[in-house]
Amino acid sequence: MMPMDENVLGHVFGGTILSLIDKTAAVCAMRHARASAVTVSMDKVDFREPIRVGELVHVMASVNWTGRTSMEIGVRVEAENIMTGVRRHTNSCYVTFVAIDHSGTPTEVPSLVCETEEELRRNQAAAARRRGGR
Repeated sequence: MMPMDENVLGHVFGGTILSLIDKTAAVCAMRHARASAVTVSMDKVDFREPIRVGELVHVMASVNWTGRTSMEIGVRVEAENIMTGVRRHTNSCYVTFVAIDHSGTPTEVPSLVCETEEELRRNQAAAARRRGGR
């Protein structure tokens, strides 16, 4: 048996963070659609910095774009040292969901209404990604 690097033991596993991202994005999608929603895809997730055990994890999500039945949800993860209050951006990604009805059939979602410049910027960037212009 190989000894574990002690540095690894003090970090939160990536799979745990991916699960938090998916759950947070799902809640965001379901709140917008007012329906169940299933994950279709998650784009590239880079782990910019490790999250240490004991840090507070902030996971924020917003609807960036809506299609007929699908939605792109933008997610940002930050780790906070609760003793100093310092936050670090650790991950960001886009997760696509499809809203479904009680029988599992895709169902229409409300159009996205952009109310701020930031929301409009995110919507335009998401539309460009949909067209293949990442």
